[in-house]
Amino acid sequence: MTWLVVGLGNPGLGYAKTRHNVGFMTADVLAGRFGVRWKRARGASAETAEVPGAKFGVDGQVVLVEPMTFMNDSGDAVAPLARFYKVAPENIVIIHDEIDLDFGGLRVKLGGGDNGHNGLKSVRARLGSGEFYRVRIGVARPPGSQDPRDWVLSAFPKAQREDLKINIDEAADAVESLLRDGLTETQQRFNR
Repeated sequence: MTWLVVGLGNPGLGYAKTRHNVGFMTADVLAGRFGVRWKRARGASAETAEVPGAKFGVDGQVVLVEPMTFMNDSGDAVAPLARFYKVAPENIVIIHDEIDLDFGGLRVKLGGGDNGHNGLKSVRARLGSGEFYRVRIGVARPPGSQDPRDWVLSAFPKAQREDLKINIDEAADAVESLLRDGLTETQQRFNR
């Protein structure tokens, strides 16, 4: 069996440290933990890194994915990879930013709506299902009347960067737990 673990974000250095890119940050931590390198995927606008499932404590393989589309077109990268690897939605984990969770918040769940997140909306539309796992990383709501789009495309302030590293490591831990131990145990350990 193959799992796709997809970190959502926007490609390019200009977006690298933004709230919208916590999915990429988490996927990068996982790639680093397992000593795998990113390579351009054939037939999909994405970078992938294949990890033997045994390193995650599962059978088969785990394919880490970073779509090289922009966030709003994430499904254009995920759907071809799901077809290529013959992965059903319930074997896909999407890691993404969540403005409805405070900074430092983390939630793991299966299924649900897109809650206004255009990356999730694109993935749901292209897969024809929302029954995939989500690792939701809290980035908080924007202050005052700031547009949420501007908020998620802005960088974390310097004062939050050390805590951000901890949050991203915990999100990577949650992905490992989800694959190895299942949803219920992972939610009990990580959801806050």
